[in-house]
Amino acid sequence: MSELEPFEIRVHDDVLDDLRARLARSRLLDDSPRRPAAGMGRDYLRGLIDSWATWDWRSREAWLNRHPQFIANVGGADVHFVHLRSRRPDAPALLVMHGWPHTFALQLDFADLLHDFHVVVPSLPGFAFSTPYADGPMSERRLAETMHALMTEVLGYERYVTYGEDVTANVSDLIAATHPDEVAAIVATHAHFPTSGEREALTDPAERAFFAALADRHETDGAYGHVQATRPDTLAVALNDSPAGLIAWLAEKLVEWSDTPPGDPSAVERRISRDRILTEAMIYWGTQSIGSSFRPYYEGADQPDPIPPTGVPAAVFIQRHEAAYPESLARRHYRDLRVFERLPEGGHFTVGEVPEAMAARVREFVGTLS
Repeated sequence: MSELEPFEIRVHDDVLDDLRARLARSRLLDDSPRRPAAGMGRDYLRGLIDSWATWDWRSREAWLNRHPQFIANVGGADVHFVHLRSRRPDAPALLVMHGWPHTFALQLDFADLLHDFHVVVPSLPGFAFSTPYADGPMSERRLAETMHALMTEVLGYERYVTYGEDVTANVSDLIAATHPDEVAAIVATHAHFPTSGEREALTDPAERAFFAALADRHETDGAYGHVQATRPDTLAVALNDSPAGLIAWLAEKLVEWSDTPPGDPSAVERRISRDRILTEAMIYWGTQSIGSSFRPYYEGADQPDPIPPTGVPAAVFIQRHEAAYPESLARRHYRDLRVFERLPEGGHFTVGEVPEAMAARVREFVGTLS
């Protein structure tokens, strides 16, 4: 375990010059017929590319650097994280983990609102400014132990609250289930999903209907995950070489998974501003981390082990992307469920989409804990 090293983001001028030259040479194709099922549309993509080519990255970089950042070697990876300390020494600690395709940056607006918390926002190994694991797989259990060690061994928190989205939803559940003495509570917007084997044994009609609907959507919406799990290196070559391709791949998910009406891709910017979309793309481009970001899909392609029920106090806020999630599932997994609410706003990238609403909910829930 290494000592903390202060970190500052600095994308070299030659990287920016090369990026702008590539963007200027972008060759976009006409949309396929039978839109919108074919993917990212040309018109909105052209707007993103043109904005990126003239965007003031240095101002955005300076904003990011106003958040104290560090690097520490944890569990075989150099882990980058933002650490926002409260002025209250006795403030609760909160671990906020991102998923794919977003980065730590998309969660900073939320973290900035929690001045009465010590907030830690890491980059997962292989994402952004964190290195991949030097050897061995990137499993959910390994990620859970890495994040727990960051909070307890590196930062010295005896107790903390955990939160995860997307690929870190299971990681957060695992942390809470395996370290109940150190985890004061868990907040979930991506509530626990049973394994495929466990789903086959479900008998409740509402639970079976929920997963049947997910399976139907997965036929088209899940194509990205199948490619990332089976041919990650081939896909990564294209996205790492073409900024137009990279932002198309990333923004498609932001558009489709956020809580915005279908049919108008620009509506995503009601939830996630263009500056924030370009920030995500720029971090992937500048760090060349798109290939290593696929590792949870490729290395986790085999069915993960079941996760034990979670006994710590839990608050579950069902985001709009999974609006029909059955409360019965949550009550079976989160044995001390204190809050169950279906959010009126906010999709897959919940704390990034509705940071004010989620900051208020987290503050209220944690305030009820002794």
